[in-house]
Amino acid sequence: MLDTFSSLPDMVRRHAQDRPDQAALVQDSTVLSYGELDALMDRVATALQRDGVQAGEVVALSGVSTPLQAALFLGALRAGVVVAPLAYSVTPDGFAGMLRDAQARRVWVDGAAAPLLPESALPLCVALDAATPGQPLSDWLAPVGAYPAPVAITPESPFNIIYSSGTTGTPKGIVQSHGMRFMHVRRGAQYGYGPQGCSLMATPLYSNTTLVVLFPTLGFGGTVVLMAKFDAGRWLALAQQHRVTHTMLVPVQYQRLLAHPGFGAHDLSAFQVKFCTSAPFHADLKADALRRWPGGLVEFYGMTEGGGTCILEAHRHPQKLHTVGLPAEGHDIRLIDEDGVEVPPGEAGEVVGHSPAMMSGYHRQPEKTREAEWFDPDGKRFIRTGDIGRFDADGFLTLLDRKKDMVISGGFNIYPSDLESELRQHPTVADVAVVGVPSTEWGETPVAFVVPRANDATEPETLRQWLNSRVGKTQRLAAVVYLDELPRSAIGKILKRELRERWLALA
Repeated sequence: MLDTFSSLPDMVRRHAQDRPDQAALVQDSTVLSYGELDALMDRVATALQRDGVQAGEVVALSGVSTPLQAALFLGALRAGVVVAPLAYSVTPDGFAGMLRDAQARRVWVDGAAAPLLPESALPLCVALDAATPGQPLSDWLAPVGAYPAPVAITPESPFNIIYSSGTTGTPKGIVQSHGMRFMHVRRGAQYGYGPQGCSLMATPLYSNTTLVVLFPTLGFGGTVVLMAKFDAGRWLALAQQHRVTHTMLVPVQYQRLLAHPGFGAHDLSAFQVKFCTSAPFHADLKADALRRWPGGLVEFYGMTEGGGTCILEAHRHPQKLHTVGLPAEGHDIRLIDEDGVEVPPGEAGEVVGHSPAMMSGYHRQPEKTREAEWFDPDGKRFIRTGDIGRFDADGFLTLLDRKKDMVISGGFNIYPSDLESELRQHPTVADVAVVGVPSTEWGETPVAFVVPRANDATEPETLRQWLNSRVGKTQRLAAVVYLDELPRSAIGKILKRELRERWLALA
């Protein structure tokens, strides 16, 4: 099935023909079989074609992860339509900015995302529940038995747009192709996906973290169990109940599961492989998972933009837990200096990567796309990561620092510059720097170091609450610390490493 390119909707169609009664998507008492999923995808695709939405145009999707949300995503793909899954943990301005950038022709929204809808989007809205304005889904869907006009999908056809940057600045939409997603599915062959497999997903459908396991599971005809919200105790119960074989978790979720008092009492013996990505996965946490949790443990290091991926099969290389592994097969990972020149073996440099799975570019932002690219002397295209790393003598990559000051909290990217820009709008802030500091709950969390204006009487906690009321939930500050001045280098650069060290000394 995977020797030559096949679109994901076609894969689902084949499973529906071969095993129509097998569960495809499960959540609580809701079960969509492959036959039911395939039929619902047809109704979605037909409705989009009826509305004049053309292949290559965009629809947006936002709300709590459910089988219905997944079916809408897949149905749009069957019509050749591009899906923009949008986070609902952002500000209304951030949400509106993503909608504008995507130029969405339809917006599918539930009650969790409804408060973010700009008034201009209401005519495009299809409501997924009674709490949401717009045309009810039941009225919008094509009739039962509808069959869409066939659409030719090629590896180059756009699949989705993932928005992974900050929510108070200009959003960057990462355009991923059907070919890129096919490579993600194809890679699943080495990890035991199949009709008997069951994947438990507790991260949201708008996150690429979720999709890199969701789509291979469905591509190989397995079952996906969705959680609307992660809860460690409930997750363990579901894993035991469904005899889960695969999962994708971010490091903070591993930490919470392994720390749960009921962890050892649950039967997790069906696990074949556990995956992790999106944030630094500390060696001691990997070791604990290997020691106490059956099945393999695989860490993916890469970007939503694609390019190079490194894979650490921790169960095979327990002596390399401090690394992010080896370049994946067919992936070319290199290190470059500030001038874009490859560094000699053993030296540190910015990580850049080339692979068969690379973004087409940032949606409607060609300049940002060019900034993210690096070309070797032969003209080969690479994606820049902004991370600094070093290869060891065995070819394993160790990450040293992030060239960009991004904070990864609970698996989500937070850009300090966004928060600094907001804080500078407060009349009492003279200078500010935001850094990520360790957090037992989130992995990392942002803290602001502020130089207040002279004679300012505003309390740090008051400033923190002011900022947190203006940004998305995932961006909220853990603390504000006042300083007389920010530490700077001789050329005026703020020394954020020093600020982190000061925080650790205070903790």
